Amino acid sequence: MNTFECVVSKLEVREFMRKEVESEIKRRILESARQTGSGLNLQHWRFVLVEDKKNLSQLALDSTSGGWIAGADFAIIILTNPTLRFHLIDAGRVAQSMQLTAWNEGVVSGLFTGIKEGNLRNDFRIPNDLTPSIILGFGYPLKPLTGKKKNRLPLSQLVYREQYGTN
Repeated sequence: MNTFECVVSKLEVREFMRKEVESEIKRRILESARQTGSGLNLQHWRFVLVEDKKNLSQLALDSTSGGWIAGADFAIIILTNPTLRFHLIDAGRVAQSMQLTAWNEGVVSGLFTGIKEGNLRNDFRIPNDLTPSIILGFGYPLKPLTGKKKNRLPLSQLVYREQYGTN
């Protein structure tokens, strides 16, 4: 699919079938992260790939909003350098790259940011100089995704010309 189709059709999914995502697709997802731009080209992000079911269950316990991650085929913890004012922007950029790459391959994903930071740091040995910014879960969809429409505001309610509030 082309880039525009990928962006406008991608859905957040948090229910996965019990089918393993091929290692080559996982590699492409991670490679898309590596190739994503970052502020000042610092490439400060790091990634923890979580594939073991026991560790996925622990990741769910370390979450305040992502219990569903236990059912994912795999997860990626995005770590960023909190001393950089743009670290969360870079986390979002790299998450989008990974999710769109997965979507293009027929792999769905969802994200969460609600974590029990102390537990997560301890359980996944995250160093203090990095912040767990976003956690992504990936897998094949449990239910068919045909016919889904996104509920989005029209451009006329979102875009202003030259100054805010001017149409």
